[in-house]
Amino acid sequence: MATKPKLFYFRGRGRMESIRWLLAAAGVEFEEEFIETTEQYEKLQKDGRLLFGQVPMIEIDGMVLAQTRAILSYLAAKYDLYGKDLKETVRINMYTDGTLDLMLMIALAAFKPPAEKEQDLALVVKRAKTRYFPAFEKILKDHGEDFLVGNKFSWADIQLLEAILMVEELDASVLSDFSLLKAFKTRISNIPTIKKFLQPGSQRQPPPDSHYVKVVRSILHF
Repeated sequence: MATKPKLFYFRGRGRMESIRWLLAAAGVEFEEEFIETTEQYEKLQKDGRLLFGQVPMIEIDGMVLAQTRAILSYLAAKYDLYGKDLKETVRINMYTDGTLDLMLMIALAAFKPPAEKEQDLALVVKRAKTRYFPAFEKILKDHGEDFLVGNKFSWADIQLLEAILMVEELDASVLSDFSLLKAFKTRISNIPTIKKFLQPGSQRQPPPDSHYVKVVRSILHF
């Protein structure tokens, strides 16, 4: 029996959450080792497990992989979520890079002082409404299909749904002017593997709280 992928990260979303989403959407069971002490982190570094001294890191297919983008690209290709040819793959890359930009703004805001955090999250909602979501609404309108690329479920669809749900945590009405994205959200959320991942008790992580921020700061010393 094949060994399950094993994920190494803090107990929270951060840069690992999109990896969890992609594995879950592909129907792949995975294990996690949460890094909760400086000693754990330093041992991984000392053992040479962290290529650039950073997490996320995953063990899969006899490899130890680092760097979020590289991990996601490998998983998307492995589980047939990366398009049928180079033209589809580059579009998937464009769309996922866009949603990643938006999600990183949210992730990094958790570590800002309260007033600055509030400003940053307000900017996230503004950019979602004026830059990112209009672009994806247009993509869906222009090709009239159910999915973003090649009318086939892909990494781009998974990560867009993740981004939508993250922004909705900040503003529940953010999709009010985007009818196609509303329908897209419903459609993708009802794919069985994703529907399961969205249920309570899954490996999906909650938004970062003060405890998560404190643990990460103490381990990374910033």
